[in-house]
Amino acid sequence: MSLGPRRGNHSASPGARRQIVAVAAAGITVAIALVVGGIAGAFVFFGPGPAARQGATTTVLLRPGAGIEEIGAELTRAGVIGSPPLFVLGAELSGSRRMKAGEYAFASRASMAQVIALIASGKVVRHFITIPEGVTAEFVAQALAKADYLTGDAPTPVEGSVLPETYEARRGDDRAAVLKRMMDARDKLLAQLWVHRRAGLPFQTPEQAVILASVVERETGRAEDRPRIAAVFVNRLKAGMPLQSDPTVIYGLTGGAPLGRVVTYADLASDTPYNTYKVRGLPPTPISNPGRAAIAAVLDPPDTHELYFVANGTDGGSKFAASLADHASNVGHYRQVEACQAAAKKAGTPAEC
Repeated sequence: MSLGPRRGNHSASPGARRQIVAVAAAGITVAIALVVGGIAGAFVFFGPGPAARQGATTTVLLRPGAGIEEIGAELTRAGVIGSPPLFVLGAELSGSRRMKAGEYAFASRASMAQVIALIASGKVVRHFITIPEGVTAEFVAQALAKADYLTGDAPTPVEGSVLPETYEARRGDDRAAVLKRMMDARDKLLAQLWVHRRAGLPFQTPEQAVILASVVERETGRAEDRPRIAAVFVNRLKAGMPLQSDPTVIYGLTGGAPLGRVVTYADLASDTPYNTYKVRGLPPTPISNPGRAAIAAVLDPPDTHELYFVANGTDGGSKFAASLADHASNVGHYRQVEACQAAAKKAGTPAEC
């Protein structure tokens, strides 16, 4: 009599059980390893990075066209990050694989996440060149030459051809290109102001306006006095009077360098085309690079009858006069202030002049 299939014991054999346990243990080990690795990776990615080798920041220049692997290698060489593979992975996972070239300053111990975010934002190091109002062309050339983050050479510009401003430049910019921006800025401003110039001015070209503006610029550092000084010189030119400007005399003697002493009667008698005590009209060229306020002042001076001005001797300002008699009185006052200040200095007491 057939009893049918025998219902045996379906429990696994000892060998099979050992195999299952081994696979489970391996899986748990891998899972633990992944968790630990993930925690470690997250710590490296978000935690403090390497300390700067010198100072508070590390500056790195990333070339245009550099790939993410090259950038990672460059940052590692500079000591900004410690793991190029993690950098590449972090950049890919954060969607920042396309990074922007330029010069970057990374804070000491910046995390890899911060490094990636900075490069992805394109917040490169910004450099600035400031050209003060009234400086000479030689100063401009020296300022460009001293900017060690620039490349190439730039010639000394023509006097008066640069607009004094603060200009931004990036590492690797060409000096000649930066100079051209300075000159283009002056040309653009001059063209705008020339169109709206006051009628009846005693000069015919924009360049002549720059010449007169350069004289005004060197006559005073006081912004509120520029328009009135411009008006004085415009009135003198209209009247056929000499400009009688000490800065033009100095420029004729030194080429724009400081004279290093007060102007003497011998200086005023010097034979140079810039001696506006002896030569009527405008000097042959600008004597400085005038700023926008000085250019605007000579193109739209106030309507005055003033023909003279002299320093007031107290706050760097000037006293103005329409007549020679009033001017003589102002000069006398200035001499008194000078004498008072000299006496106070000699006595070592505060000047109350």
